Amino acid sequence: MSKDKLAKKNKAAKKDKSGKKKDISFSPDELAQSITQAARSMRTVLSHNLATSGLYAGQDGVILALAQEGSMTPGQIAQKLGVKAPTMTRTIGRMEAQGFVERSAGEGDGRLTMVKLTDAGLKSVEHINASIADCGARAVDGLSAKDVKTVVKLLRAIDANLQPVELID
Repeated sequence: MSKDKLAKKNKAAKKDKSGKKKDISFSPDELAQSITQAARSMRTVLSHNLATSGLYAGQDGVILALAQEGSMTPGQIAQKLGVKAPTMTRTIGRMEAQGFVERSAGEGDGRLTMVKLTDAGLKSVEHINASIADCGARAVDGLSAKDVKTVVKLLRAIDANLQPVELID
């Protein structure tokens, strides 16, 4: 389907100040750009909030995953967060140098490297959760509870549409 046909299909009627209906259309490009920009803005605000505790972008996910699971291998963390293993190995090295995590040999299999939170890492969980809550509150400022529910529902549907399709054998 062409962009023009999609734009016509996606037209929504909305009333202007005089009460007359006006047509508002959008393209899939605008949707993708809007979602991407909103995600960037949220990540920027969250990163700024986290920086006060010495955390960098992406480290909050590692800490929250470890807080939930206890200890994990770097590969398990990478899979859970949807990043490549070498990226996770570098992140863990940096976090270990900062004192948030520590590595040790796996119990029963010394070939496995396990990662767990240190006391500093555990203490940062509260700050991360507060930063996430603040960022979320800023993002929905001026929106009704119904609007927020609708946005969450629509974003979940978009995310589901973009997930890889499982092939049937």
